[in-house]
Amino acid sequence: MTALWIAHVTVTDPDAYGLYAKAAGPAIAAHGGVFLARAGRYHVLEGADRARHVVARFPSLDAAVACYHSSEYQAALAHAKGASERDLVIVEETPPPSE
Repeated sequence: MTALWIAHVTVTDPDAYGLYAKAAGPAIAAHGGVFLARAGRYHVLEGADRARHVVARFPSLDAAVACYHSSEYQAALAHAKGASERDLVIVEETPPPSE
């Protein structure tokens, strides 16, 4: 079953966060991740506002978790840790209803 990586981010240091984004993209792609949304327009209906929202689809929950813990992603994440406030969740997608 596919899984979605959903991040809500407030960037506090754009230069350092740019280094994160540049390195995170290839790490995510290497684990089968494909971006569905990346910092596009949004509208908050409930909860805290974060200015950046990212959604990536992975082939499985295990692939998404492996990506997060990979050395490549952790190296990228080192740039984001002091440059942003983030919430990140990985959820399995619900399969489409059968016809």
